[in-house]
Amino acid sequence: MGVIPAQGTHDPRPTNKLFAAKWKHEHLRLIFICAILSFAVIVMFTSLLRGAYAKSVTVVDGGKSVVYQSRSTDVSGFLEEHNINVGPFDRISLSLASPLEKNGHLIIERAKQLSIQADGKQQVKYSTERTVGDALAALNIRLGDQDRVIPGVDASIEEGMKVRIVRVRTETIETEHPIDFAVVKQSNTQLAAGTQKVVKTGQKGVLVKKFERVFEDGKLVSEQIVDKTVAKPAVQQIVAVGTKKAAAPTTLVAKTQGGVLKLNGKTIAVKHKISNVTLTAYSAGFASTGKSKGDSGYGITASGTTVKEGRTIAVDPDVIPMGWWVYIEGIGFRRAEDTGSAINGKKIDVYYDSESRAERFGLKKGYTVYVIGPVKPTSD
Repeated sequence: MGVIPAQGTHDPRPTNKLFAAKWKHEHLRLIFICAILSFAVIVMFTSLLRGAYAKSVTVVDGGKSVVYQSRSTDVSGFLEEHNINVGPFDRISLSLASPLEKNGHLIIERAKQLSIQADGKQQVKYSTERTVGDALAALNIRLGDQDRVIPGVDASIEEGMKVRIVRVRTETIETEHPIDFAVVKQSNTQLAAGTQKVVKTGQKGVLVKKFERVFEDGKLVSEQIVDKTVAKPAVQQIVAVGTKKAAAPTTLVAKTQGGVLKLNGKTIAVKHKISNVTLTAYSAGFASTGKSKGDSGYGITASGTTVKEGRTIAVDPDVIPMGWWVYIEGIGFRRAEDTGSAINGKKIDVYYDSESRAERFGLKKGYTVYVIGPVKPTSD
């Protein structure tokens, strides 16, 4: 029998695949540790990079200060990043396109609503100014030198504030006023006592007054005199007053005896006596005759004479003949020169120059009249 040789131990040489698997197995832990370290380095590097590019921005919004972190490059992006709204009337210290700087400052001034009443209109405006005066100037609302603002221009602006502008206008006017002249009386021995005569006619002067008027929103609220000037002085009127004593008047005392009339001891023959005569008075004016000065026949009597106070009377020619003289108790001598439609019977109309005097005369009854004749008797 043959001899079978004993087999030795088989130790084949390892292949590359086995070698790699063995190396991986042996170094897997090391690989895992390296991966963790690499990730940590990346995270740390990213954080450092982020910190290097992050910006700190201080925002003052409506007086309140807040610090923000931002990676935005401009103001517009920063506002959008942090959802900060800026109204159309608000004001920011930087434009929206301005670059955002590290450790920068951004100030936002919030506009406040104002209700402004001026020139008859009410309008709503917005302003970021601090005072009323600055707000009106910024809104191009002009104020006159005398205009009033309620509240005042120095008042601080508050949300919803009501502002009223009162337009004030002052004007000066001049008016003319008459100045009465003074009347100076001077004694005159050539004039009879009780009579007066204008020697120099007076003339009124002119006083100019200057007024200052104040209007508020077109309405007059005050007026006062600021100056007075005599533009034309008055000229005094000079009147002469008579002091010459007149002769003592003859008192006519009528006494009848038969067909004569005795006056102050003088005897006057009379044709006849008429008792219970009614007296009235008239003038040449429109109220009595229906005529005015300048009219044809104005002042002319029915007998053709011109009326004269102290002489003319109107009578009924059937009772007293025209042109005859009479003596009326309490009145005196008069001449029958006129007639009238209402003068009938025992009625006599006594003439006066003044219409008012004739009206005041009224109606007088119970008078005695002595008919003398066509010739006026004298007292002597």
